Amino acid sequence: MPANRITLGDVTITRVWEYYGPVEMTPETFFPESSPRTWEEHSSWLEPHFVDPETRIVNSAIQTWLLRSEGKNILIDTGVGNHKERPYSPVWSRLDTDFLVNLASAGVRPEDVDIVVNTHLHVDHVGWNTYLDGRTWVPTFPNATYLISKSDFDFWNPANEHKPLLGRGNQNVFEDSVAPVHEAGLTSLWEDSYTIDSNLRLDLAPGHTPGSSVVTLESGTDRAVFVGDMLHNPVQFVEPDTNSCFCEDPAGARATRRKVLGWAADRGALVVPAHLGGQGAAEVVRQGSGFAIKNWAPFASYSETSKEA
Repeated sequence: MPANRITLGDVTITRVWEYYGPVEMTPETFFPESSPRTWEEHSSWLEPHFVDPETRIVNSAIQTWLLRSEGKNILIDTGVGNHKERPYSPVWSRLDTDFLVNLASAGVRPEDVDIVVNTHLHVDHVGWNTYLDGRTWVPTFPNATYLISKSDFDFWNPANEHKPLLGRGNQNVFEDSVAPVHEAGLTSLWEDSYTIDSNLRLDLAPGHTPGSSVVTLESGTDRAVFVGDMLHNPVQFVEPDTNSCFCEDPAGARATRRKVLGWAADRGALVVPAHLGGQGAAEVVRQGSGFAIKNWAPFASYSETSKEA
């Protein structure tokens, strides 16, 4: 029976849902370098979890990966958050989800979280860093260290006046979801790489954003890599040169994707992106100049989870 928790080596991994559904974009809009033929060729396994067969709109999951390692609770990405004003990202504006209830169902209260990893600082990866207390955004996880790459912190800081490809789509995000935890003294702005513990390591994986990062798990004989938005959809497993429309450095994103997928294929590692519905993650193997899916992870899909609830 599929479950929301698996164990790799000495690390338990729990999938915590915030949202699953359409993101108001067709495959060709979301992935402008792809062709309709690609989506048709792979439709038997892309539909319905990753593309709605009737509307042809991409389905996406917003979820947090909860890791329990060496006695600590570690969150990888914190989703969209509730009550956030997102005027240029209407799908994510003013949500009111049960994310904290779902986290509690996994056995973790906000005060129990020891480490938060933001793989990058897009709107849908930092939202639950904070919550609205009256009229003030305050840290959701008051006892945690928030690990943020310095490259992304500097890039998205409005004071530095960068001009991102995302345009105004990230408006308000730094101010309500990043600055409050930094001002509270909870952030660690790391560079190049960061050792979390003997099982987990953070490394820069730029391309999607300048400071995008991946979390590598190596415990016993098990391997996994949590890749954030290095890929958004499993079509990018089989078409690794296909970028999303949100990649700041397209050439860098392609190079990073090939490098990380190659590492995973050569080591039998589970690849765990941020946004896959269905079973959430997969093992890949090399196939020609690209990759193929060997096995899906044993996580429950959203529909299976809903039936159990």
